[in-house]
Amino acid sequence: MNTQNEKSESETAAQTADSADDEAVKAETEDRKAEEAEAAIDAADADGGTLADADAEADAAENESPWAQDPAARIAELEEEIASVKDQFLRFMAEAENVRKRSERHLAEAHKYGVANFARAILTVADDLSRALSAVPEDQRQGEGLFQTLLGGVEAVERELVKVLDAHNIERIDPAGEPFDPNFHEAMFEVPDSDFPSGTVVQVIQPGYRLHDRLLRPARVGVAKGDGEAAKSHFDTTV
Repeated sequence: MNTQNEKSESETAAQTADSADDEAVKAETEDRKAEEAEAAIDAADADGGTLADADAEADAAENESPWAQDPAARIAELEEEIASVKDQFLRFMAEAENVRKRSERHLAEAHKYGVANFARAILTVADDLSRALSAVPEDQRQGEGLFQTLLGGVEAVERELVKVLDAHNIERIDPAGEPFDPNFHEAMFEVPDSDFPSGTVVQVIQPGYRLHDRLLRPARVGVAKGDGEAAKSHFDTTV
């Protein structure tokens, strides 16, 4: 009997201890929830303050905006900026157009005068052929034989060279009997007591050449030296 009473008392004590533990856990859980609730409230208060500050700053910035202070002045300022940008754009467009025109002009000149250096180099060949033909006496040009055949070949080469020069707009300047022109002629000497008026080309030592309107080489000439009246009568002064 005593043994049963002791067992009952032990079970009752164990149940009491379990109940106490459950109460402690519940209390701890409630304390934790209370702390979390307080933290959430504090965070909400902080966010509310930050949003309020942001709204205040936005209102201040809007009040300080040039549009809010003086809209007409702001519009005039923007119109001035637009006019300045437009002016710069037009200047850039004009400069681009000038560059394009210069490029086209340079390209056209390159096509037109691109053979100038080669033409100057080939002129010596034309001079040599002309000198070779001029050195042959007239009495030896006629007849038949190896010499006449060779002479005919040289003449054919000269004619072909003249055709090539003409095809590339390279014009020969042979101003015998014409007025002296310092733009295309180079006076090497004067010829006194000539039948020609003063300032007339009497003799051509070396013919000149020009490519289109550009001089490749001036003609080397001898110019008549006479009285002034003869020179005046030779030149046409009418306009």
